[in-house]
Amino acid sequence: MADAKVIPFDDDRSRGTNGQRASRRRGAGNRRSGPPSPAVGEVQPLPGRASAPDDDAGLSGEPPARDGAGGESGADGGGSDGLEQRLASGLAFLRRRLTGDYEVDDFGYDEELTDQVLMSLLRPVYENYFRVEVKGVENIPSEGGALIVANHSGTLPMDGLMMQVAVHDNHPAGRHLRLLAADLVFMLPVVNELARKLGHTLACAEDAARLLEQGEVVGVMPEGFKGLGKPFADRYKLQRFGRGGFVSTALRAGAPIIPCSIVGAEEIYPMIGNARTVARLLGFPYFPLTPTFPWLGPLGLVPLPTKWTIQFGEPIPTDGYPPEAAEDPMLMFNLTDQVREQIQHTLYKLLVQRRSVFF
Repeated sequence: MADAKVIPFDDDRSRGTNGQRASRRRGAGNRRSGPPSPAVGEVQPLPGRASAPDDDAGLSGEPPARDGAGGESGADGGGSDGLEQRLASGLAFLRRRLTGDYEVDDFGYDEELTDQVLMSLLRPVYENYFRVEVKGVENIPSEGGALIVANHSGTLPMDGLMMQVAVHDNHPAGRHLRLLAADLVFMLPVVNELARKLGHTLACAEDAARLLEQGEVVGVMPEGFKGLGKPFADRYKLQRFGRGGFVSTALRAGAPIIPCSIVGAEEIYPMIGNARTVARLLGFPYFPLTPTFPWLGPLGLVPLPTKWTIQFGEPIPTDGYPPEAAEDPMLMFNLTDQVREQIQHTLYKLLVQRRSVFF
Protein backbone atom coordinates (compact mmCIF):
# COMPACT_ATOMS: atom_id res chain seq x y z
CA MET A 1 0.00 0.00 0.00
CA ALA A 2 1.28 3.49 -0.78
CA ASP A 3 2.09 5.82 2.08
CA ALA A 4 -1.16 7.18 3.46
CA LYS A 5 -1.48 10.94 3.20
CA VAL A 6 -3.40 12.23 6.23
CA ILE A 7 -5.33 15.39 5.50
CA PRO A 8 -5.73 17.38 8.75
CA PHE A 9 -9.18 18.72 9.48
CA ASP A 10 -7.90 22.26 9.76
CA ASP A 11 -6.01 22.24 6.46
CA ASP A 12 -7.23 25.26 4.49
CA ARG A 13 -5.77 24.19 1.16
CA SER A 14 -8.19 24.45 -1.70
CA ARG A 15 -9.57 21.12 -2.83
CA GLY A 16 -10.91 22.47 -6.13
CA THR A 17 -14.33 22.36 -7.67
CA ASN A 18 -13.60 20.68 -11.00
CA GLY A 19 -14.51 17.25 -9.66
CA GLN A 20 -18.03 18.29 -8.79
CA ARG A 21 -20.13 15.49 -7.40
CA ALA A 22 -23.12 14.18 -9.19
CA SER A 23 -26.20 15.30 -7.31
CA ARG A 24 -28.69 12.73 -6.06
CA ARG A 25 -32.23 13.41 -4.98
CA ARG A 26 -32.84 12.32 -1.41
CA GLY A 27 -35.94 10.59 -0.09
CA ALA A 28 -38.44 11.85 2.45
CA GLY A 29 -36.56 10.25 5.33
CA ASN A 30 -33.44 12.36 4.86
CA ARG A 31 -33.62 15.43 7.05
CA ARG A 32 -32.17 18.52 5.39
CA SER A 33 -32.80 22.23 5.87
CA GLY A 34 -32.53 24.56 2.88
CA PRO A 35 -31.22 23.92 -0.61
CA PRO A 36 -28.00 21.95 -1.03
CA SER A 37 -24.86 24.04 -1.15
CA PRO A 38 -22.47 23.97 -4.11
CA ALA A 39 -20.38 20.82 -4.25
CA VAL A 40 -16.80 21.18 -3.05
CA GLY A 41 -13.89 18.90 -2.44
CA GLU A 42 -12.83 15.77 -4.21
CA VAL A 43 -15.03 13.20 -2.50
CA GLN A 44 -16.85 11.19 -5.14
CA PRO A 45 -20.17 9.56 -4.21
CA LEU A 46 -20.76 5.91 -4.72
CA PRO A 47 -22.78 4.95 -7.79
CA GLY A 48 -26.49 4.85 -7.09
CA ARG A 49 -29.81 5.53 -8.75
CA ALA A 50 -31.80 8.53 -7.71
CA SER A 51 -35.29 7.14 -7.74
CA ALA A 52 -37.16 5.63 -4.83
CA PRO A 53 -40.86 4.83 -4.50
CA ASP A 54 -42.77 6.94 -2.02
CA ASP A 55 -43.98 3.87 -0.17
CA ASP A 56 -40.54 2.37 0.50
CA ALA A 57 -40.26 1.06 4.03
CA GLY A 58 -37.62 2.61 6.24
CA LEU A 59 -37.61 6.03 4.51
CA SER A 60 -40.30 7.75 6.55
CA GLY A 61 -39.51 10.93 8.39
CA GLU A 62 -39.78 9.33 11.83
CA PRO A 63 -37.57 6.36 12.74
CA PRO A 64 -39.38 3.26 14.02
CA ALA A 65 -39.30 2.56 17.73
CA ARG A 66 -36.91 -0.24 18.60
CA ASP A 67 -37.32 -2.97 21.14
CA GLY A 68 -34.47 -4.41 23.14
CA ALA A 69 -33.33 -6.56 20.23
CA GLY A 70 -33.12 -3.62 17.84
CA GLY A 71 -36.32 -4.53 15.93
CA GLU A 72 -39.51 -2.59 15.51
CA SER A 73 -41.90 -2.69 18.42
CA GLY A 74 -45.66 -3.02 18.13
CA ALA A 75 -48.67 -4.69 19.62
CA ASP A 76 -48.40 -7.65 17.29
CA GLY A 77 -44.60 -7.59 16.99
CA GLY A 78 -44.27 -11.05 18.49
CA GLY A 79 -47.09 -12.72 16.54
CA SER A 80 -47.36 -14.20 13.08
CA ASP A 81 -48.60 -10.89 11.65
CA GLY A 82 -45.50 -9.14 12.93
CA LEU A 83 -43.28 -11.85 11.47
CA GLU A 84 -45.02 -11.56 8.10
CA GLN A 85 -44.61 -7.79 8.13
CA ARG A 86 -40.90 -8.07 8.90
CA LEU A 87 -40.48 -10.67 6.17
CA ALA A 88 -42.32 -8.50 3.66
CA SER A 89 -40.23 -5.50 4.66
CA GLY A 90 -37.03 -7.52 4.28
CA LEU A 91 -38.02 -8.76 0.84
CA ALA A 92 -38.91 -5.24 -0.26
CA PHE A 93 -35.53 -4.05 0.99
CA LEU A 94 -33.73 -6.77 -1.00
CA ARG A 95 -35.73 -5.90 -4.10
CA ARG A 96 -34.69 -2.26 -3.88
CA ARG A 97 -31.03 -3.19 -3.42
CA LEU A 98 -31.06 -5.62 -6.35
CA THR A 99 -32.82 -3.22 -8.70
CA GLY A 100 -30.81 -0.18 -7.62
CA ASP A 101 -34.01 1.54 -6.54
CA TYR A 102 -32.46 3.37 -3.58
CA GLU A 103 -30.72 6.67 -2.90
CA VAL A 104 -27.40 7.97 -1.66
CA ASP A 105 -26.42 11.59 -1.10
CA ASP A 106 -23.48 13.47 -2.58
CA PHE A 107 -21.09 11.94 -0.04
CA GLY A 108 -22.26 8.37 -0.63
CA TYR A 109 -24.40 8.17 2.52
CA ASP A 110 -27.05 5.45 2.29
CA GLU A 111 -29.54 6.16 5.07
CA GLU A 112 -31.75 3.13 4.44
CA LEU A 113 -28.83 0.68 4.44
CA THR A 114 -27.41 2.33 7.56
CA ASP A 115 -30.69 2.17 9.49
CA GLN A 116 -31.73 -1.34 8.50
CA VAL A 117 -28.43 -3.21 8.17
CA LEU A 118 -25.26 -1.48 9.34
CA MET A 119 -26.67 -0.23 12.64
CA SER A 120 -28.13 -3.68 13.28
CA LEU A 121 -24.63 -5.14 12.90
CA LEU A 122 -23.03 -2.57 15.22
CA ARG A 123 -25.78 -2.59 17.84
CA PRO A 124 -24.90 -5.97 19.49
CA VAL A 125 -21.31 -4.77 19.95
CA TYR A 126 -22.59 -1.50 21.36
CA GLU A 127 -25.23 -2.98 23.70
CA ASN A 128 -23.89 -6.40 24.69
CA TYR A 129 -20.11 -6.30 24.27
CA PHE A 130 -19.10 -2.79 25.30
CA ARG A 131 -22.37 -2.12 27.20
CA VAL A 132 -22.21 1.56 26.37
CA GLU A 133 -23.81 4.01 28.79
CA VAL A 134 -24.81 7.32 27.22
CA LYS A 135 -25.16 10.60 29.10
CA GLY A 136 -26.18 14.06 27.97
CA VAL A 137 -27.52 13.09 24.54
CA GLU A 138 -30.20 15.76 25.01
CA ASN A 139 -27.44 18.36 24.61
CA ILE A 140 -27.43 17.61 20.88
CA PRO A 141 -29.99 19.94 19.25
CA SER A 142 -33.09 18.40 17.70
CA GLU A 143 -32.59 20.28 14.43
CA GLY A 144 -29.97 22.30 12.63
CA GLY A 145 -26.24 21.80 12.33
CA ALA A 146 -24.03 20.91 15.28
CA LEU A 147 -20.40 19.88 15.66
CA ILE A 148 -19.53 17.12 18.13
CA VAL A 149 -15.86 17.14 19.18
CA ALA A 150 -14.63 13.99 20.93
CA ASN A 151 -11.44 12.40 22.22
CA HIS A 152 -9.93 9.64 20.09
CA SER A 153 -8.32 6.42 21.34
CA GLY A 154 -8.25 2.65 21.21
CA THR A 155 -5.69 1.79 18.46
CA LEU A 156 -8.56 1.03 16.05
CA PRO A 157 -11.33 3.65 15.59
CA MET A 158 -14.11 1.75 17.34
CA ASP A 159 -14.94 4.86 19.39
CA GLY A 160 -16.23 6.74 16.37
CA LEU A 161 -18.57 3.91 15.42
CA MET A 162 -19.90 3.54 18.97
CA MET A 163 -20.49 7.29 19.17
CA GLN A 164 -22.44 7.06 15.92
CA VAL A 165 -24.68 4.30 17.33
CA ALA A 166 -25.12 6.29 20.56
CA VAL A 167 -26.54 9.27 18.68
CA HIS A 168 -28.60 7.16 16.29
CA ASP A 169 -30.27 5.03 18.97
CA ASN A 170 -30.65 7.50 21.83
CA HIS A 171 -31.38 10.94 20.44
CA PRO A 172 -35.10 11.70 20.83
CA ALA A 173 -35.24 13.26 17.35
CA GLY A 174 -33.54 10.24 15.73
CA ARG A 175 -30.60 12.25 14.43
CA HIS A 176 -27.72 10.77 12.44
CA LEU A 177 -24.05 11.52 13.12
CA ARG A 178 -21.82 12.21 10.11
CA LEU A 179 -18.20 11.48 11.02
CA LEU A 180 -15.12 13.11 9.51
CA ALA A 181 -12.34 10.60 8.88
CA ALA A 182 -8.71 10.63 7.69
CA ASP A 183 -8.15 9.77 4.05
CA LEU A 184 -6.50 6.47 5.04
CA VAL A 185 -10.03 5.19 5.73
CA PHE A 186 -10.99 5.84 2.11
CA MET A 187 -7.90 4.12 0.73
CA LEU A 188 -8.72 0.74 2.28
CA PRO A 189 -10.85 -1.67 0.24
CA VAL A 190 -14.23 -2.62 1.76
CA VAL A 191 -13.64 -0.14 4.61
CA ASN A 192 -13.95 2.67 2.08
CA GLU A 193 -17.32 1.41 0.84
CA LEU A 194 -18.73 0.88 4.34
CA ALA A 195 -17.50 4.26 5.59
CA ARG A 196 -19.22 6.08 2.76
CA LYS A 197 -22.44 4.13 3.26
CA LEU A 198 -22.37 5.07 6.97
CA GLY A 199 -22.11 8.74 6.05
CA HIS A 200 -18.42 9.35 6.75
CA THR A 201 -16.46 11.84 4.68
CA LEU A 202 -12.97 13.31 4.56
CA ALA A 203 -11.80 15.36 7.53
CA CYS A 204 -11.47 18.66 5.70
CA ALA A 205 -12.99 22.05 6.40
CA GLU A 206 -14.89 22.23 3.09
CA ASP A 207 -16.86 19.01 3.57
CA ALA A 208 -17.53 19.78 7.23
CA ALA A 209 -18.85 23.24 6.36
CA ARG A 210 -21.14 21.81 3.68
CA LEU A 211 -22.63 19.24 6.05
CA LEU A 212 -23.20 21.84 8.77
CA GLU A 213 -24.91 24.15 6.28
CA GLN A 214 -27.23 21.27 5.39
CA GLY A 215 -28.22 20.97 9.06
CA GLU A 216 -26.31 17.75 9.83
CA VAL A 217 -24.77 16.66 13.11
CA VAL A 218 -21.06 16.33 12.34
CA GLY A 219 -18.51 14.48 14.47
CA VAL A 220 -14.78 15.18 14.53
CA MET A 221 -11.89 13.81 16.62
CA PRO A 222 -9.15 16.45 16.35
CA GLU A 223 -6.46 14.28 17.95
CA GLY A 224 -6.43 12.09 14.84
CA PHE A 225 -3.77 9.38 14.73
CA LYS A 226 -1.92 11.07 17.61
CA GLY A 227 -4.74 10.09 19.94
CA LEU A 228 -5.71 6.81 18.28
CA GLY A 229 -2.18 5.40 18.30
CA LYS A 230 -0.81 6.77 21.55
CA PRO A 231 0.88 4.39 24.04
CA PHE A 232 -1.21 2.78 26.76
CA ALA A 233 0.83 4.68 29.35
CA ASP A 234 -0.67 7.92 28.02
CA ARG A 235 -4.28 6.75 28.15
CA TYR A 236 -6.91 9.44 28.71
CA LYS A 237 -4.35 12.21 28.21
CA LEU A 238 -5.57 14.35 25.34
CA GLN A 239 -3.10 15.04 22.57
CA ARG A 240 -2.79 18.22 20.53
CA PHE A 241 -6.01 19.46 18.90
CA GLY A 242 -4.38 21.04 15.86
CA ARG A 243 -4.70 24.70 14.90
CA GLY A 244 -8.41 25.05 15.67
CA GLY A 245 -9.81 24.35 12.22
CA PHE A 246 -12.97 22.76 13.66
CA VAL A 247 -13.65 25.93 15.66
CA SER A 248 -13.30 28.10 12.55
CA THR A 249 -15.73 25.87 10.64
CA ALA A 250 -18.29 25.97 13.47
CA LEU A 251 -17.99 29.77 13.68
CA ARG A 252 -18.63 30.19 9.96
CA ALA A 253 -21.71 27.96 10.15
CA GLY A 254 -22.93 29.36 13.47
CA ALA A 255 -23.21 25.78 14.73
CA PRO A 256 -22.83 24.89 18.42
CA ILE A 257 -19.80 22.87 19.49
CA ILE A 258 -20.63 19.89 21.71
CA PRO A 259 -17.69 18.37 23.65
CA CYS A 260 -17.88 14.57 23.95
CA SER A 261 -15.88 12.41 26.34
CA ILE A 262 -15.50 8.65 25.76
CA VAL A 263 -14.25 6.33 28.50
CA GLY A 264 -13.58 2.64 27.86
CA ALA A 265 -12.02 2.75 24.39
CA GLU A 266 -8.46 3.20 25.66
CA GLU A 267 -8.33 -0.34 27.07
CA ILE A 268 -9.77 -2.39 24.18
CA TYR A 269 -6.32 -2.75 22.55
CA PRO A 270 -3.65 -1.74 25.12
CA MET A 271 -0.84 -0.48 22.88
CA ILE A 272 2.45 -1.40 24.56
CA GLY A 273 4.66 -0.93 21.52
CA ASN A 274 4.87 0.43 17.99
CA ALA A 275 6.65 -1.43 15.18
CA ARG A 276 7.57 1.70 13.19
CA THR A 277 9.50 -0.17 10.49
CA VAL A 278 6.51 -2.38 9.72
CA ALA A 279 4.27 0.68 9.77
CA ARG A 280 6.43 2.44 7.16
CA LEU A 281 6.45 -0.63 4.92
CA LEU A 282 2.67 -0.91 5.06
CA GLY A 283 2.05 2.82 4.77
CA PHE A 284 0.33 3.03 8.16
CA PRO A 285 0.85 5.82 10.72
CA TYR A 286 1.72 3.17 13.32
CA PHE A 287 1.73 -0.61 13.75
CA PRO A 288 0.46 -1.51 17.23
CA LEU A 289 1.88 -4.16 19.51
CA THR A 290 -0.58 -5.23 22.19
CA PRO A 291 -0.59 -8.09 24.73
CA THR A 292 -2.50 -10.19 22.18
CA PHE A 293 -1.53 -8.81 18.74
CA PRO A 294 0.27 -10.01 16.66
CA TRP A 295 1.22 -12.85 19.00
CA LEU A 296 -2.19 -14.59 18.82
CA GLY A 297 -2.72 -13.93 15.12
CA PRO A 298 -6.30 -13.07 14.09
CA LEU A 299 -7.50 -13.83 17.63
CA GLY A 300 -5.43 -10.87 18.79
CA LEU A 301 -7.74 -8.56 16.82
CA VAL A 302 -10.63 -9.28 19.20
CA PRO A 303 -11.01 -6.21 21.46
CA LEU A 304 -11.22 -6.56 25.22
CA PRO A 305 -14.83 -6.29 26.52
CA THR A 306 -14.45 -3.04 28.44
CA LYS A 307 -17.35 -1.04 29.86
CA TRP A 308 -17.88 2.24 27.99
CA THR A 309 -19.37 5.59 28.92
CA ILE A 310 -20.07 8.31 26.35
CA GLN A 311 -21.00 11.73 27.71
CA PHE A 312 -22.09 14.67 25.57
CA GLY A 313 -21.35 17.95 27.32
CA GLU A 314 -23.06 21.32 27.36
CA PRO A 315 -23.06 22.99 23.93
CA ILE A 316 -20.72 25.91 23.34
CA PRO A 317 -22.67 28.40 21.17
CA THR A 318 -20.96 30.12 18.24
CA ASP A 319 -23.85 32.00 16.62
CA GLY A 320 -23.24 35.10 18.73
CA TYR A 321 -19.92 35.93 17.08
CA PRO A 322 -19.57 38.22 14.05
CA PRO A 323 -18.63 36.68 10.68
CA GLU A 324 -15.04 37.91 10.91
CA ALA A 325 -14.56 35.97 14.16
CA ALA A 326 -13.68 32.86 12.13
CA GLU A 327 -10.47 34.62 11.09
CA ASP A 328 -9.47 35.64 14.62
CA PRO A 329 -6.59 33.32 15.68
CA MET A 330 -6.81 34.30 19.35
CA LEU A 331 -10.53 33.50 19.52
CA MET A 332 -9.99 30.16 17.78
CA PHE A 333 -7.19 29.32 20.22
CA ASN A 334 -9.35 30.21 23.23
CA LEU A 335 -12.36 28.22 22.02
CA THR A 336 -10.18 25.24 21.09
CA ASP A 337 -8.63 25.30 24.53
CA GLN A 338 -12.07 25.58 26.14
CA VAL A 339 -13.35 22.52 24.27
CA ARG A 340 -10.21 20.53 25.04
CA GLU A 341 -10.30 21.39 28.73
CA GLN A 342 -13.97 20.48 29.03
CA ILE A 343 -13.38 17.08 27.41
CA GLN A 344 -10.33 16.40 29.60
CA HIS A 345 -12.11 17.44 32.79
CA THR A 346 -15.08 15.19 31.99
CA LEU A 347 -12.74 12.27 31.25
CA TYR A 348 -11.16 12.60 34.69
CA LYS A 349 -14.59 12.83 36.33
CA LEU A 350 -15.85 9.71 34.55
CA LEU A 351 -12.69 7.80 35.45
CA VAL A 352 -13.16 8.63 39.13
CA GLN A 353 -16.77 7.41 38.96
CA ARG A 354 -15.87 4.20 37.11
CA ARG A 355 -15.93 1.10 39.31
CA SER A 356 -13.91 -1.13 37.01
CA VAL A 357 -12.52 -1.26 33.49
CA PHE A 358 -14.79 -4.20 32.67
CA PHE A 359 -17.86 -3.61 34.89
